[in-house]
Amino acid sequence: MSNSQSETNQSTGSGAWQVIGRLIASAVVLAITAFFTPGFTINNIWALALAAIVLAIMDYLIAKFTGIGASPFGKGFVGFALSAVILYATQFFVAGYSISWMAAIIGALIYGVVDYFIPGNQSM
Repeated sequence: MSNSQSETNQSTGSGAWQVIGRLIASAVVLAITAFFTPGFTINNIWALALAAIVLAIMDYLIAKFTGIGASPFGKGFVGFALSAVILYATQFFVAGYSISWMAAIIGALIYGVVDYFIPGNQSM
């Protein structure tokens, strides 16, 4: 195998690990957010994992089609509002995940603060 082929295989593997690492970091941030936000509950680890995946997919699709990222502090008020809407909308896709509108607003704030202090490049 040539060097370029082995470098391609290594970068593909590390890319998968980066995605897995980001999902784990997002799940941790989401768990911390749910813990500190009244009115926001995640019933089990599977709901947490699925919610992290759904949040990542929704963020990706919104960023892809509109160019607006759902970072609570990255894009100002629009990013903050979008983050709250995504947190709220996730309950319609994940069983065991429930959140009220007020909790989504508070949760977006807490998510942004926790996400700021966790190292790496996560986004909702």
